[in-house]
Amino acid sequence: MTFSAAITRSPIPYDTDAARDATARFEDLSPDVRDVLAGAAGCSSYLRGLMEREADWLREALAADPATVLPAEYEALRPMGVAELKTGLRRAKGRVALFAGLADLAGVWRLEEVTGALTDFADLSVDLAMKGVLTRDFERGKFPGQTETDLPSAGGMVALAMGKMGAGELNYSSDIDLIMLFDESRYPEADFHEARSNFVKATRRMTALLSDMTGDGYVWRTDLRLRPDPSVTPVCLSMEAAERYYESVGRTWERAAHIKARPCAGDVAAGERYLERLRPFIWRRHLDFAAIQDAHDMRLKIKEHKGHHGTRSLEGRDLKLGPGGIREIEFFTQTRQIIAGGRDPSLRLRGTVPALAQLAKTGWIPMELAEELTTHYRDLRELEHRVQMVADARTHALPTTPEGFDRIARMCGEGDTAAFRQSIADRLDAVRAAAERFFVPRVAGAETPAADVEEPEIVRRWRLYPALRSARAQEIFERLKPDLLARLNAAPRPEEALQAFDGFLSGLPAGVQLFSLFQANPNLRALIVDIASTAPALASYLSRNSQVLDAVIGGSFFSQWPGKVELARDLSQRLEATGDYEGQLDVARRWQKEWHFRVGVHHLRGLVDAAEAGRQFADVAEAVLVALLPAIQETFAERHGPMPGRGGVAVGMGSLGAGWINASSDLDLIMIYDAEKTDMSNGPRPLPAPTYYARLTKAILTALSAPTAEGRLYEVDMRLRPSGKQGPVATSLSSFDTYQHEEAWTWEHLALTRSRAIAGNSKVAEGVERVRLSVLSAPRDAEKVLADVRDMRRRLAEAKAQEGPLDVKRGSGGMQDIELVAQTGALLASAQARRTAPQLHAAARFGWLTHSEAEQLTSTYRLARSVQSVGRLIVDGPLEVDALGQGAREVLARETGQTDIQVLIEELAARRAESAAIIDAVLERMPPRAKAGAA
Repeated sequence: MTFSAAITRSPIPYDTDAARDATARFEDLSPDVRDVLAGAAGCSSYLRGLMEREADWLREALAADPATVLPAEYEALRPMGVAELKTGLRRAKGRVALFAGLADLAGVWRLEEVTGALTDFADLSVDLAMKGVLTRDFERGKFPGQTETDLPSAGGMVALAMGKMGAGELNYSSDIDLIMLFDESRYPEADFHEARSNFVKATRRMTALLSDMTGDGYVWRTDLRLRPDPSVTPVCLSMEAAERYYESVGRTWERAAHIKARPCAGDVAAGERYLERLRPFIWRRHLDFAAIQDAHDMRLKIKEHKGHHGTRSLEGRDLKLGPGGIREIEFFTQTRQIIAGGRDPSLRLRGTVPALAQLAKTGWIPMELAEELTTHYRDLRELEHRVQMVADARTHALPTTPEGFDRIARMCGEGDTAAFRQSIADRLDAVRAAAERFFVPRVAGAETPAADVEEPEIVRRWRLYPALRSARAQEIFERLKPDLLARLNAAPRPEEALQAFDGFLSGLPAGVQLFSLFQANPNLRALIVDIASTAPALASYLSRNSQVLDAVIGGSFFSQWPGKVELARDLSQRLEATGDYEGQLDVARRWQKEWHFRVGVHHLRGLVDAAEAGRQFADVAEAVLVALLPAIQETFAERHGPMPGRGGVAVGMGSLGAGWINASSDLDLIMIYDAEKTDMSNGPRPLPAPTYYARLTKAILTALSAPTAEGRLYEVDMRLRPSGKQGPVATSLSSFDTYQHEEAWTWEHLALTRSRAIAGNSKVAEGVERVRLSVLSAPRDAEKVLADVRDMRRRLAEAKAQEGPLDVKRGSGGMQDIELVAQTGALLASAQARRTAPQLHAAARFGWLTHSEAEQLTSTYRLARSVQSVGRLIVDGPLEVDALGQGAREVLARETGQTDIQVLIEELAARRAESAAIIDAVLERMPPRAKAGAA
């Protein structure tokens, strides 16, 4: 399609005489094309001058395929030397601006096509200018070790495009913001200073080539002031020096600026590697709501410096920096990206419009708001283009005269100037309102003093806590305090809630980030008050791991449970994306804490019951093992070689094997391996197979239980392995088979009823399961089993008695007692079931228990498990009646279906007594099949 055929509309000419004169020589073009040319010439002296100067070129360009016009200009520039480039780039800039301007005014190109064309030319300009000035230096050997063959990569020099250029959003009169760097790793230490000096000189020559005004104008005004500490640093820095600066003193505005950073010229690959190393500075691993205040402060400083405070007048109003202007939308978008981009890589986009769309897609802003701001952004940018297009003015200001507004209205294709002005005012007001809502969030009760909320001594001492030691934290918290106190005062037991919140606050090591998060999210304030008033243990956990609140607002906190397969896949992907082993251990800990917290909150709020919460806690633990074990094994193999033979498996025992754990459960594990006939590993430091797996197991234990900067994952108990503490920490499959069939005690076979391979080699896991089923199906002396179990029960009772009426685990008729009978029934019945309820019913089918006894024990067990599950969640330590607050009592009552705590205690006592009587009787009862066999 030709250019003229693509034109669909034309602007209304403003200066008719100028339009007629400028287009007189284009009589051979079609009328619609001449209308566009006349409109452009009548409205823009800049475009009129370009049309006159480039008439012959323009006539050919308008008749050609528009897709080929600018690429042909670019190709003509590539062979030029520095002397030719000085003129060539300037001529090309005029042609690019003219072609893009006409396509813009004609409505042929969208905003993104206009800004993309300008940015493409800027990239090429910088690359050609850089390599042009370096060519002679390379020929003269000024860069040690570099030859002309290194020119394509510019000897390690790279230009980072920042701001609008980095985002591909340049306008007609933009400066280009660059950070000039060089890769110091390409130069020996002895040559570093010489290389740096020459790169600094090359940068100055490059910017002069681009920026100097000549008879042909300039190419781009080039600004290098976004580099680190520009008042004292050279115009070109080593990458190492820049990284050191950002890691130590980099500020929020510099992080925001780097969202759009893009290697655009020179050694682009080195630039990409540099930005990847800088990623932790730009994108924090936690949600960064403290950035909101920093961005708000930046807005205020800009307004103070530029004098752009609120005004309703449009005359001279700055479309970029004024209230409701382009910068407001960019700040809104970039700040949201900074907040969440560390957790969600999909938000790491350079362009404003794509970033708004992705923020909406991922739930960070409403879709309607993203669409509204996108429309405003595009319209304001197009209006900015028209203002600049009039005379190639470096301006963002609206006209100051009625004639000026008439001109801009006509350039925008609008015939009614009054309506045009109103549409601009409405747009700026809408953007301003959206930005103010985001940057200055209202906190309920924060606008007025909390005169009606009593501040006891406990509140007055909050300022002394570590979380409030900085002025910034105090400032934010003072705005939050009235609302928090009002919420705490509305709790069922305000004093208890206040005490619990005090415990949470006193345990926080720092507060700015968390308080900023609370300020921006009222629902989180409600959640923390809810937790403080019902679950002091969870509040204490939060004070040590406040980063888990990131997950609450991450978009999927209340979504459907993904299941252990999807959980393991998610963690595996995160570990693979983390470079070093220590980092993987920290990633796993952060991941586990977030999911652990989610399960706890869902249980606390009644979204899941104790049974489901226990399964979800177990899913998280299994996912950790499935995802983390390969990373541990890979790291171990780097030193000692791959696992000898088929490898090994982690076998879950106890509650983990049964697929149900609580909020504070240890993990009962044993490690089984099959080296087959391989005696030694094959690696830099080979080990005998038993030693290899023993050390690998210890590495696994360390990875799970050793504290890092992110805490620990789980406490691990391996006492259920063959021979207990005296046995090796890792057991071969053949030894495990022999031990279970020939040496294991009755209690070890009872434990085997709940064992399950969790993670590792699938073939070894199948072998472990074959051993388990073989042992469970083997004939056994029922009388001996029952005698051993009675002895075990007695020992357990003597070791630790029940501690209070809410200790549902220990004592006659408690969980431990019922689990013992269930495992005994599974062993006697050769049942494969691992969980307590199915084991009890298998024993009933076998005839050892009656069905009513199995139902009674199951019912008691489920009630006790509900109490234990809630207890582990809401308090640290024993569940004592007198220490429970009203909120905790209500959660217990809701979970167990009882009216109050006293009724629950009475129900527990009655059921335990009935269950204890059943257990006393059944342990003296021989199974019917055993009797028949004896007869």
